[in-house]
Amino acid sequence: MPITEYVGTVARSSTTSDVFNAVAEARRREILDALMAGEKAVGEIVDDLSMSQPQVSKHLRVLSEVGLVRCRAEGRRRLYRLEPVRLRPLHEWLANYEQAWNDRLDRVEDYLNELQQQGEQQ
Repeated sequence: MPITEYVGTVARSSTTSDVFNAVAEARRREILDALMAGEKAVGEIVDDLSMSQPQVSKHLRVLSEVGLVRCRAEGRRRLYRLEPVRLRPLHEWLANYEQAWNDRLDRVEDYLNELQQQGEQQ
């Protein structure tokens, strides 16, 4: 069987199935940043980020599917807002790394203080 036939039949997981994968895309992170200031219509996001409307809509769909943004209708406009509580799994995962970095920085600070004390004693 040619590889193209085999690859077509293999099940693949969605690259946007969870928060981690959704925020892996830089343009989606930009959209999340734009929504930090508050609710915005698609057109406002397009203007803020200089992206095309179809691009913004595609990324908003992904962000909506994982629950990072919510949409509400106001007449013909669709207004999007950030749902920061859905970032909790990402925040909790990163908290471990933040602690590791803080520990390392504390050790560097201790080392620099030690060097400074040695210099003052000479």
